[in-house]
Amino acid sequence: TFTDLDGRLLALKPDVTLSIAKTAQPAPSETLCYYYHENVYRPSAESHTFKEISQMGLEMLGAVGEAQVQQAVCLAARSLDALGAEWVLEVSHMGYLFGLFDALGVPDAARAKLLEKLREKNAHELRAAAGAAGLADAADTLCSVLNLCGSYADTLAKAAALCRNDAMRAAVAELKALAVPLEKAGGVIRLDMTLAGEMEYYNGLVFQGYLKALPRPLLKGGRYDLLMQKFTPGAGAIGFAVYLDELDRLSAPLPPVQKNSTDRVMLNVALPKGRLGDKVYNLLAGIGYGCPEDYNAIRYFLVKPSDVAIYVEHGAADVGIVGKDILTEASADVYELLDTGLGKCRMCVAAPADYKDDPSRPVRVATKFVNIAKSYYASMGRDIDIIKLNGSIELAPILGLSDVIVDIVETGTTLRENGLKVITEFMPISARFIANKASYQFKHAEMDTMLEKLRAELQNKEEAK
Repeated sequence: TFTDLDGRLLALKPDVTLSIAKTAQPAPSETLCYYYHENVYRPSAESHTFKEISQMGLEMLGAVGEAQVQQAVCLAARSLDALGAEWVLEVSHMGYLFGLFDALGVPDAARAKLLEKLREKNAHELRAAAGAAGLADAADTLCSVLNLCGSYADTLAKAAALCRNDAMRAAVAELKALAVPLEKAGGVIRLDMTLAGEMEYYNGLVFQGYLKALPRPLLKGGRYDLLMQKFTPGAGAIGFAVYLDELDRLSAPLPPVQKNSTDRVMLNVALPKGRLGDKVYNLLAGIGYGCPEDYNAIRYFLVKPSDVAIYVEHGAADVGIVGKDILTEASADVYELLDTGLGKCRMCVAAPADYKDDPSRPVRVATKFVNIAKSYYASMGRDIDIIKLNGSIELAPILGLSDVIVDIVETGTTLRENGLKVITEFMPISARFIANKASYQFKHAEMDTMLEKLRAELQNKEEAK
């Protein structure tokens, strides 16, 4: 909020749905429909700052039953179809996931983290999060949700087979009722039970729409009865928004690398320059993904390690290999499909051997991993002063620039040579196989094949040690 020149209080609107839900006030048994075209302020994936964007949407509020749900989702599909390009509508159900959590006895405090790892398709850290929540015995069941992704009919049958309570069965029934109306939509409809919205917002059906050549979802929506009932007890709500600014990309000229495309599906792979990139390329070449001169099915980009996640998140590359440190620091919105186990090290807090923390003042922290350091100390409730450096981090405490450093440690030799010691290890690091979320919708078969071959090769090398 801010004050206008005449003294009026103005606000930058981050959301349209909230204001509609607050003012609609539908009567019992009444269904209200709102269509809107508004500018809102949302975090930009490019600039990581708030940006004004244009969105168009539909909200149905009040008495929302099966007919209204089907109408809203089918209208979302028709909206995608009207754009005249290849599209995919991805559907899921929060009620199914909440029902599974209830069946497994997942504590409320652990649910957000588990949903986050499901959204990332991150099996390795999903298991770790389950273990940390005291649910090690349920880890296999939670990871089985990662397999509930694919064609609508086949995935629905698999989801039905895993049902453990009435909430899960009710979710499957609602998804089954949608199958026939969506068959007439014309595009590709995929069921992916790892698609999860914010747990305090969405409570039922959720869906996202993708258009080929766009690096992120063009359309998002779902059922949000819990929000609606804060303003009108007993009411339901479902809606979706189309992000019109994303359509500007369709009119942009094709980049040179795409002008010589073939009829075959091309996988664009971002690899980090250096030893890790060389090692991964040799692995991929050994399982049939060498780079031929005609670039018939695969294209590699060698980029700075710190840029791999950016190339993948923004769709310039479909998949990539990136260190967990860079992935976390960038907060990249990608699928994290595999922990390769390559390039293992850890993120640590280190300080001079005689260092003692003084809780009466903020800790001076030197690091190039600013976001990771902030997050770590925030989890402890500790105030810090960040000093961002780009190299020779270990010199900062020696010269009095900082009290401690946050940096990657592999062998610890550099620390010892500079009279430093590790105080805390707080993040294991290794190279991860990541994928752009939009690319995955259109190239999932090729990505999954590469992933399975890579996983098998890594397993063989591990067993041969």
